[in-house]
Amino acid sequence: MSHLFALMAPLLAVGATPSASPTPPAAGCLVAGDGYLRARVRGALDLDLDWKNDEMQCEGGPRPRGKNDSRGLRVSIGGPPRGDGRRIRLVFGVGGVAEGASGQALKTNVTLFLEGEQRAFATLGDDKCSVDLDQQRIEVLGAGRAVYRVVGRGFCLGPATSLTQGERVVVTSFDFAGRVEFSDDDRHEPAPATTPAPN
Repeated sequence: MSHLFALMAPLLAVGATPSASPTPPAAGCLVAGDGYLRARVRGALDLDLDWKNDEMQCEGGPRPRGKNDSRGLRVSIGGPPRGDGRRIRLVFGVGGVAEGASGQALKTNVTLFLEGEQRAFATLGDDKCSVDLDQQRIEVLGAGRAVYRVVGRGFCLGPATSLTQGERVVVTSFDFAGRVEFSDDDRHEPAPATTPAPN
């Protein structure tokens, strides 16, 4: 756990976005104004989030390939600023789905950041949450680059654990419309190296 926190500490300190895309919209989540996030969080935090497009900060893109060369998406959605650099951010790491594709009951890793407060909760795996997801292409940003509106609805049955204090929360339900961006570099990402089996 301490090793994981060491890796994520810079994100907590500066409020960085783990899934940042290079060209987020100038203001709000989606240019069309139809981004949103609703989520119910219980446990060490008691939150009923209901964010609208203009108050959201959205980034996203491909998730690094996992086991068996599996693909996925990473969707990062930050809520309205709360003053003094504080913001709640939810990051969804969705497995088993490629660019432009849809899927049901996709395994999902969920991380909740309290930016500016040195607090974060993570499911530490994709076996606790599930999402139904759809993507619609909405922008073309020059040769080889495209933006999709990504819509997800899901829930978690297991907790997200604090990376510093041992607290737990459960994101009992969530639905969102955010954005993910792909480039040719993402599409041509080499597969992870594999270790040959011993003879």
